[in-house]
Amino acid sequence: MDFTLWDILRNLLTGLQWTLLLSLVAFVCGGIAGLLVLLARIAPLRVPRLLAKGYIELFQGTPLLMQLFLVFFGIALLGIDVSPWLAAACALTLFTSAFLAEIWRGCVEAIGRGQWEAAESLAMSRLETLRHVVLPQALRIAVAPTVGFSVQVVKGTAVTSIIGFTELTKTGSMLANATFEPFMVYGFVALGYFLLCYPLSLAAYRLERRLNVTA
Repeated sequence: MDFTLWDILRNLLTGLQWTLLLSLVAFVCGGIAGLLVLLARIAPLRVPRLLAKGYIELFQGTPLLMQLFLVFFGIALLGIDVSPWLAAACALTLFTSAFLAEIWRGCVEAIGRGQWEAAESLAMSRLETLRHVVLPQALRIAVAPTVGFSVQVVKGTAVTSIIGFTELTKTGSMLANATFEPFMVYGFVALGYFLLCYPLSLAAYRLERRLNVTA
């Protein structure tokens, strides 16, 4: 079968859409899970802190590829039929949540102890202090690194091609084998990732300067 340039671009655009969708799902779900891990990580009780710390170290200390394999093949061992899409979304969500929780923990701890003490002097509970005093200030610090980490999430989706999820990299691999034009195809694949990642990197840089978190 002969592929025209339009055929190649059309298929790559489809793969790009799946890459974008997977990135959004992983980032949103990972953000929600990461917030829960963060709350456990800074909890006054020792057990939740240790569990959250272990969770973060586990997913930060192992390759994303291994996590993907464990989710994809591990769930199958339980007799549950899992699709590459579901496995990819779950693995990337776990990966994202661990990193976001640690990023946000650093932002929360950057808020001076005096803020906590001032809230305590107003008889505010720990939850109220977090909600009304600490987290709003930490959010200002967290915006830039959070947006910057989204670039890693987008690039991480490329690993999911190994389990058959047809995102941009997998689509490019199939087209390269079919057209015998790997340089051209992978050039377009690289361009696709650049078009997704560069605006995010630029946004993180501008947000960091605008918020002036180092001041």
